[in-house]
Order: sequence, then C-alpha cells, then structure tokens
Amino acid sequence: MSATRTTTAPGGPTATRPTRPTRPHRPRRRRSLPARIALYGTLSLLLLVFAAPLLWALSGSFKPRGDIFDYPPTLVPDPATTENYRNLLGGQPFWNWFAISVVTALIATTIAVFVCALAGFAFAKYRFAGKKVLFNVMFSSLSVPFAVILVPLFILVVKSGLANPWFALIVPWVAPAFGIFMMQQYIIQSIPDEILEAARLDGNSEFGIFRRVVLPLLRPSLGALGVWQFLQSYNSFLWPLVLISDTDQYTLPLGLNILFRAESRAFDLVLPGAVLASVPTIAVFLLLRKQLLEGLSAGAVKG
Repeated sequence: MSATRTTTAPGGPTATRPTRPTRPHRPRRRRSLPARIALYGTLSLLLLVFAAPLLWALSGSFKPRGDIFDYPPTLVPDPATTENYRNLLGGQPFWNWFAISVVTALIATTIAVFVCALAGFAFAKYRFAGKKVLFNVMFSSLSVPFAVILVPLFILVVKSGLANPWFALIVPWVAPAFGIFMMQQYIIQSIPDEILEAARLDGNSEFGIFRRVVLPLLRPSLGALGVWQFLQSYNSFLWPLVLISDTDQYTLPLGLNILFRAESRAFDLVLPGAVLASVPTIAVFLLLRKQLLEGLSAGAVKG
C-alpha cells in the first residue's frame, strides 16, 4: 500500500501526492569468523602458488650456479651475488632482445587498441552493406589457430619485402579479432545512440564523435585490451622463431630459449633474464590495473 503526502500551496487548497513506499532496510549479512578464515586462507594459498615461481626465479638469480638447485630450497640467497646479471648483460645481447621485444610490443599494442576501437565502433553503431558477412568472417577467425596461418603469413610478408623484424613482428597483432569483438560488445552495452545523435547535432564529424565522445567512454575496456594485447605480442614465440635468424635481433623469448637450450643449461643466465623480462609486464599491469579491473567487471549486474 502506497503512502500519501499532503502539501499546501501558498494561498491555495491542500494537495495530496502519492509517495514511493519505503523499502525495509536489509542489514548487510557478514560472514562468520570461520568462513572468513577459510576465505582468506584459500586466497593466501592461491597467492603463494602464483607468486612462488617468480620468487624462486628472483632468489635463484642472485645465487651462484651451484646453489640454484640446492635441496631443501632456500628463499634467501646465501651468499648473494650479482655475477649472474653481469654475465648476462655483458656476455649476451640481452639489451637488443629487450629493446626489440618492448618497442614492437608497445607499437603493436597502440595500433591494435586504436584499430579495434574504431572497428568495434563501426560494427556496433553503423549500418553498411556486407556488415553481417564481415563480422561473421572476423568472428570465425577466432577459431583458427595461429599455426594454421603461420606459413601463408610468412610467405606473404617475405614476398612483399616487409620481412624487417621491426615491421614484421608488429603485423600479426594490429587487428586481433578478439579485440574487435570485445570493443563492439562494450560499445553496444555502454554507449547509447542518444549520445552520438547529440554529438552530431553539435556539429561533430563522425571521426570527431569517435575521438571526442567514444574513446573517453572506452577507457576501461581499452585498458583491459591493452594489457591483453601487450602480453600477446611481448610473449610471442612461434612467429619470431620463424621470422628471425639473426641472434642479435631475437626477441626476449627467443633469447632466453637459446640460453636454456645450450648444452650447459645456463640457468644462472636464464633466471636473471626471466626476472628482467618480467619487469615490462609488471609495469604495464601496474599502470593499467584500474582500467583493467573496470574493464573486466564491465557489464556486471549490481544487486
């Protein structure tokens, strides 16, 4: 039953207005102490499982080679040494591998984020001939493993004279189908047509609408896509393996692989290399963690 509220206008009769029924306040139910202990214990255990390999690599990178596989393992190196880092940086072209991996991954990520946002905007908000066919072809490419198109892509790049590593390492990652689909879905759910119509009435061009209206609203999803795309390009192994033959132009995954495949199994070089290789990925995550979490939680239903 709805309640009523009586108001009196100045110099006039009283009027009765219906008011919304008040909802009973439901106190937030708190978990019991055993449930919280079990939850935090499980989360701590999972954190330890995920962090253990990185902690072991970090610890082993400061140990002499003969102490890396001591049993029982020790987390704190005794004695600690930086000789492994000096041998890696002084005896291997590590900085070449590092620069090629980071620069190509950053360029590929920047281009891919822009292209995916633009293509997703077109698929979400425009009608044009062949739209459904193009979208189905693009979406179906998600089911094609990269190994299937590896050889045709390599032949195409070589025959076109574009086999320079600084260019060819970027090509496969500039328009990922997953990124286009992700942007298209996010735009459909988060950007109403009324906003675009209002921008058109204000005299904005179509690209101006995309740049001034759409891109700012896509920040959470762009951050999530940027993290995912950077990891895809940065950790790529198969494509650089086929494309590059000069050791000095290797990417980090290839460089660390040849150290591991050496006859002596140079773990004293692989571990510091792995630690240094993880720095860019951790930095990207820390810089975009807010957008990443917002992008992953976009579309969640609030109770």
